[in-house]
Amino acid sequence: MKQKIAITSLASISSLGNTHETIWANYLSDKSFITTKEFNGKTEFAATFPASIRSELEALRQSDSKYKSLDETVLMAIAVSRTAIEKAGWKQGDDFGINIGSSRGATQLIERYHKEFLETGTTATLTSPTTTLGNISTWVAHDLKSTGVEISHSITCSTALHAILNAIAWIQSGMATKFLVGGSEAPLTNFTIAQMKALKIYANQDQDYPCQAFNLEKTKNTMVLGEAASVACLELGENKKAIAYITGIGYATDTLEHSISISEEAICFQKSMKMAMGDLDSSEIDAIVMHAPGTIKGDLSEYKAIQKVFGKNLPLLTTNKWKIGHTFGASGMLSIELAVMMLQHQEFIEVPFATPQETRKNLKNILINAVGFGGNAVSILLTR
Repeated sequence: MKQKIAITSLASISSLGNTHETIWANYLSDKSFITTKEFNGKTEFAATFPASIRSELEALRQSDSKYKSLDETVLMAIAVSRTAIEKAGWKQGDDFGINIGSSRGATQLIERYHKEFLETGTTATLTSPTTTLGNISTWVAHDLKSTGVEISHSITCSTALHAILNAIAWIQSGMATKFLVGGSEAPLTNFTIAQMKALKIYANQDQDYPCQAFNLEKTKNTMVLGEAASVACLELGENKKAIAYITGIGYATDTLEHSISISEEAICFQKSMKMAMGDLDSSEIDAIVMHAPGTIKGDLSEYKAIQKVFGKNLPLLTTNKWKIGHTFGASGMLSIELAVMMLQHQEFIEVPFATPQETRKNLKNILINAVGFGGNAVSILLTR
């Protein structure tokens, strides 16, 4: 990277809540926020919002007649974006870019409109404009009245971290000075759950921690989906409002051996982590927030990649998916949030059922990993 990038604010909504205090308090707890919900007539595991957040989103929907037809991914993105720019000291009408993506997009509306089409042979007038992938950033820009570029994309589960890559390219090229980046995902729908179950990767064991992310000895896949949106405000260089700095970025794409999985030793992660570290010695990485989706192969291949890069002296390893589920396109930014909070509070958040690790007293450099179907890996280096 030419220059480091300041993260001047973060905002999120997930099963953990939507304020820094509540989210951090819930991270300090050993409790999983995965519960159950009915899909396709069966009870399945899911990480859902608290009722208070659901009420806030409904109030947002009713606040403007134009918002009544929007998908929940868009409403979530608007809500967290308002919070983020306020915390960063940005104002409505400012010149900043927006790149907020989603893996699945307007899944709720797509399923509803498609069902209506199958039943009636017709569809609603707003079907197309409310289900396009560009819907998210465009509506956020409308709400915030920003004057910068608007970008939306889907790179499956690494979507939010790819948004960071895009923003850094724009900022360091001189084409933008500030960027709002992140991801929004509302995957708790009948069809989405059915897709994950068809892949045989969804959790089905009733236990204290349904998602066994970073349990390297599990014999069954345990992925669970969660709903969430998370964004960050990025600005170039030193900044008195900075809560952390992005000092390295890495990316790579695996040569696929299977249509949905990465290579056995996650070569893509080996490359992305090395690129993100740059000239920094591996011994200076204090922790890694792993992608660790809770699947047997996904968790183990990433762990093997970390072993290849770091040898016997591994950094502290953690993940948040055992607590909040896999939030697809939003997951990378939620991992960034966890890393930033650990840097701010100087406290490492362990996975309660994993082998205990020797906690380091000083957290300075943390790597964050994300990868999606197709082996699109991204690693981001955060520094206090």
